[in-house]
Amino acid sequence: MSALLARGVVASPKSARDRRFVALHQARARGVRLEGKARDRAVREAFVSYARYWMESLRLPHMTPEEVDAGFTIEGLEHIRAALDAGAGAILALPHVGGWEVGGSWFVRQGFPLTVVVEALKPPELFTWFADLRRSQGFKVIPLTKSAGISVVRALRANEIVALVSDRDIAGGGVEVEFFGERTTLPGGPATLAARFGAPLLPTAVYFKGDGHHAVVRPALALTGDATVDTQALARELEDLIRAAPEQWHLFQPNWPSDRL
Repeated sequence: MSALLARGVVASPKSARDRRFVALHQARARGVRLEGKARDRAVREAFVSYARYWMESLRLPHMTPEEVDAGFTIEGLEHIRAALDAGAGAILALPHVGGWEVGGSWFVRQGFPLTVVVEALKPPELFTWFADLRRSQGFKVIPLTKSAGISVVRALRANEIVALVSDRDIAGGGVEVEFFGERTTLPGGPATLAARFGAPLLPTAVYFKGDGHHAVVRPALALTGDATVDTQALARELEDLIRAAPEQWHLFQPNWPSDRL
């Protein structure tokens, strides 16, 4: 563990591009102007958190259920139970926060059917590794392609939980919203699919907490059927989840138009 964390700390000053975006996003999430030592500290904390994410991903296939459960707590599990009792599945809308693979492993072993949509990473070997990791934990994996929506609909109709990372418009063509005080686009799929198929949309995060993890599942959003209104409501929830632990927000890419200036 210490070696990987050290790698994260050492890597942070070497990647000027990553440092720039991390600093920008940390300032947004914290709602303060970051300069000098405060900026360096915020960036370092984010890289250390990201190193922990990788460490846990590498270790997860070799961990026993008892090891995963030992430090895992959750609040809001009743929202997932209620969603599945209603029979229309559920969408967990997550930010890039903490260590959600561990949370997913815990969910599956409680008997919750979990489907995840996975970004088509490059090189292809990295995508294959992540997909295999998640399948090894009992997740159903859907690649983020043009046909992903059809697969998600099938999962919801089968009364499954679908996890969608929702704080970055990876595929493009998202819905314009205000996010941390600036206009940008976020994926419209979570709100649109939830409204169309009657699946509760549950803002969710799995945080690092000490040596363990703490999951937060927020109540289902009251959806209007208007993609812009509903995605904006989700953006507000994601802001709150990120603000709870901004140092655990692993977003190192441009996410606002101003990032590209």
